[in-house]
Amino acid sequence: MGKARITDAAGRDAVKRALATVADRDTEAAAARYLLQVLADGAPGNSVEVRVPPFGAVQCIAGPGHTRGTPPNVVETDALTWLAIATGGTTWADALEHGRIAASGSRADLSAHLPLPWAGAVTPQPSGTIGA
Repeated sequence: MGKARITDAAGRDAVKRALATVADRDTEAAAARYLLQVLADGAPGNSVEVRVPPFGAVQCIAGPGHTRGTPPNVVETDALTWLAIATGGTTWADALEHGRIAASGSRADLSAHLPLPWAGAVTPQPSGTIGA
């Protein structure tokens, strides 16, 4: 049995609430998981593992996969940074430059897939001011 999917309506609502205010843990978790789901749907594959602890992880991006242990291409970040880069609040490059993302491996650059097209939301222009 697979993981339960977050519906677009519930995911969109969680993301909007998480971006609008200081979200409670459940809202932040739902928003992060939903945006991970959107990434995996839009970039299917298993060559990169994207982790947003403690809320979730997905494998995505076409290419060589792995079967045991830590994959060769890993991206890890906190939930607030994930929400910012996934929705266009900041750029991948800016978050990486400020040490908000740990990315290893030749395929671990997600910039071509961000910001995500999440359920018809209007994506703002990146401000480029994360952690500045």
